[in-house]
Amino acid sequence: GTQYHQSIRNMTTEVKPPVPPFTYEDAVKKVRMAEDAWNTRNPDKVKMAYTPDTKWRNRSVFVNGRNEVAEFLKDKWDRELEYRLIKEIWAHSDDRIAVRFAYEYHTSEGKWFRAYGNENWQFNEHGLMAHRHASINDVPIEESERKFYWPRDGARPADHPGLTELGL
Repeated sequence: GTQYHQSIRNMTTEVKPPVPPFTYEDAVKKVRMAEDAWNTRNPDKVKMAYTPDTKWRNRSVFVNGRNEVAEFLKDKWDRELEYRLIKEIWAHSDDRIAVRFAYEYHTSEGKWFRAYGNENWQFNEHGLMAHRHASINDVPIEESERKFYWPRDGARPADHPGLTELGL
């Protein structure tokens, strides 16, 4: 009985490689995977990188669980139009990754912003993010000051500069 139930449980365990303990290369890959997923602006896809009971702080908003993550992201991307994001690793340990990021968007009124932020992530043993803490500041920019150009709903092309190369 117990061995059978353990086998069933193992078959249904979600795994999102790479998994801890992270090497530097694993952490860089995890950061790029997150960037690519967020740039799809698909809440139902993005939420699957998190544990079912994930805990977030995003600015001053607290989010609990995948369903709230999906709702939060849908609302975010309904407001933040032409959203494009670049993430870059800052530091990592066995099961934690710190990133810095910037994204550009405009409001429905046509006002452009570049948001700068830092995130601290903690992962479970299956590579799903259990905790996300994000601090973000929005800076108004002119449309002519934009730096992030690639097709909407897609990953940043490999030849598009990252934050360091852009001087951000």
